[in-house]
Amino acid sequence: MSQFERSEYEGRIARARDRLRARGLDAMLLFAQESHYYLTGYDTTGYVFFQCAVLTADGSEVTLLTRRPDYQQARETSIITDIRIWYDSEDANPALDLRGILEEKGLRGARLGVELNTYGLTGANWERVRRALEGWCKLEDASDVVRGLRLVKSPAELAYVHRAARLADEALVAMMAACRPGMLDTQVTAAGMNVILGGGGDMPPSGPLVNSGPRALYGRSVTGSHEIGERDQVTLEFAATYRRYNVCIMRTAVVGPVPPRQRAMFETVREAIEAMTAAAGPGRSLGEIDDAHRRVFDAAGHKVNRFSACGYSLGATYRPSWMDVPPMLFSGNSTPAEPGMVLFLHAMLGDAEAGLAMSIGHTLVITPEGREVLSRLPHVLD
Repeated sequence: MSQFERSEYEGRIARARDRLRARGLDAMLLFAQESHYYLTGYDTTGYVFFQCAVLTADGSEVTLLTRRPDYQQARETSIITDIRIWYDSEDANPALDLRGILEEKGLRGARLGVELNTYGLTGANWERVRRALEGWCKLEDASDVVRGLRLVKSPAELAYVHRAARLADEALVAMMAACRPGMLDTQVTAAGMNVILGGGGDMPPSGPLVNSGPRALYGRSVTGSHEIGERDQVTLEFAATYRRYNVCIMRTAVVGPVPPRQRAMFETVREAIEAMTAAAGPGRSLGEIDDAHRRVFDAAGHKVNRFSACGYSLGATYRPSWMDVPPMLFSGNSTPAEPGMVLFLHAMLGDAEAGLAMSIGHTLVITPEGREVLSRLPHVLD
């Protein structure tokens, strides 16, 4: 049931071990579900509890510590064969079970990397690990080890990204068509999700964001539904997800006549997304994308309204976010763009004084020659 050939996982694990040795680390405690999925295929939402995979630099078998409800999934979705179980009880402390595994592997006194920057390791669980291993071994943050490998997608990964992109376009068409007077914005959401799920996609790890009326200026989804009026605006931002890989797209739909001020906002946003896209290319810094974003918005008099970042990396992620960060796209980010990176670029304007919103966003892949915009839909204001 793994989503890739075994050889692909073995290559990823080998590159991760190379990174461990280069950092002088003897092993890695993997708490990020994204790392489990990337390195072994293991696919679960059980990361909300204590769950850790141990990857050593010496080539020994990967060991997973998880709960009993995830045992069968670990066996069938991953290449892991050494699966250990911790059981719920009043005095359960899986960090001690983890220490026992590390003892078996001869890692007492070793230097271990830990994935701290992940939703898979709560503060409480980190405190358990820290206490269990204090004075027993050396721990350091190594959140970037597997994260850095995941930034550049393989051809097999990009095939899933392209499938997600087709679902994103089809869902957006359906959602734009549903933006009609009398419809609830939650019905617009349903129209998009029906397309994605009906097309073989997954539930996205967040959202979708479908905000109408005054809420169209919000940058996050909110609870409750709103009926679309005769003259209204609807901000749509969502991820289409296929095999956990996300492709995002964003638009603002205007219902009824378009106010002149909002049409001018659209022209600014369209110019910005085109400039941002042109600034994305191999060898160029990711910060240059936001530099282009800022130039256009500031020249149009929208410096006060623009965000301080204009996008982020995408990949295979789990709840609560489709954002696969770092990196974020902000001015001064010196990270060079590399072929195989998948980036979501968004140009968003919210004019609070006028109560008007406008946005365009699309996902692209960095290629050896430049970039490939994954959406086939034009940037138009109907």
